[in-house]
Amino acid sequence: MRKVAIIGAGMTKFMRRALETGKELSWQAAKMALDSCELTLKDVDCVVMGTAPDAFDMVHMKAEYLSDGAGAWRKPYMRGFVGGGTGVFVACQGWYHVASGLFDTCLVVAEEKMSSCLPHPQGAFITCWDQFTESPLGTSLLWFFAWEMNRYMNAHGITEREIAAVAVKNKRNALDHPCAQLASEITVDDVMNSEIMAWPVKRLDVSPTSDGAVAIILAAEHVAKRVTDKPVWIEGVGWCLDTMYVGQRDLYYPKYVEYAARMAYDMAGIKEPSKEINIAEPYDPFDYKELHHMEGLLLCGKGEAAKLTADGVTQRTGNLPTCPSGGLLGVGNAIAAAGLMKVAELFWQLRGEAGKRQVPGKPKKGVAQAWGDEMQVGTVIVVGV
Repeated sequence: MRKVAIIGAGMTKFMRRALETGKELSWQAAKMALDSCELTLKDVDCVVMGTAPDAFDMVHMKAEYLSDGAGAWRKPYMRGFVGGGTGVFVACQGWYHVASGLFDTCLVVAEEKMSSCLPHPQGAFITCWDQFTESPLGTSLLWFFAWEMNRYMNAHGITEREIAAVAVKNKRNALDHPCAQLASEITVDDVMNSEIMAWPVKRLDVSPTSDGAVAIILAAEHVAKRVTDKPVWIEGVGWCLDTMYVGQRDLYYPKYVEYAARMAYDMAGIKEPSKEINIAEPYDPFDYKELHHMEGLLLCGKGEAAKLTADGVTQRTGNLPTCPSGGLLGVGNAIAAAGLMKVAELFWQLRGEAGKRQVPGKPKKGVAQAWGDEMQVGTVIVVGV
């Protein structure tokens, strides 16, 4: 198994309604990633595309539609899709393309254009469930998140206000991100007083629907050392899918994230994640999910993440900066692209290139995670310098 490094990254601005097509967004991100490490498409051996349901772009066989925009014309090409977990999953897929020795370089692109989905992406989400046992309930994603958030709160005695502090932190962090869609300075009271979507989920607990794309360039060790003197190595990858049936899982804890994390940590040789990880970018489409996923990533014990947030541990200047990018809550939630954004953020942070978002000191190791599909997917990647 060969060592694999991230050597370049690019990201479009996340926004509510982009004028660009999905193809154009994909190419913008890919071009920025290539330019960042002074490579061209001629230097790319293969392309991995990540994009969520075809219904978002309202194009059947969306991967084929996006392939030329992603730079895959006449190149080996594949699509990864595990819902919201896609962005980190395709980084893992790109890794094994290169680690296996099959290719020396891989362009990984993740794209989402949710504004194309009419009348609204929630109209696509309601078709996710089993058509006999769950769809007849008229289940929406917001309902599901409300069930899960309520179960999580009750299992650990966590309050809505403690959870709201995550939204406050991440939206403030996003003020320093040039690609952010929903950066803002808000208070816990603002979150508490925002519109109730499905109790206890309120409007400011939720990330926005977004259009955008992110790309990274992966290279084998001999290529990486020739191209850059600041490679960021992929040290571990992991993924896990639990059952899709909501009633067969206890929603207070994401076991599938823990299983994926243990796979990645074992590969990276990490024994104590809470002590060895310097930066975390857990998936945060809802504010409680950052806490949920911190626990699944073994960065703290079950039910302890809210206290770490309250104590300032997860602030950009804290002992465990968590979502210093601003996360999905602040930067935006272009489903597949949002997960790869977190991998790109670690790349920039570990190279000291995150600008105003840069965490203090010299971080050496980070973990990114994404989550999705029928809310049972965990995808995890560990990177280091």
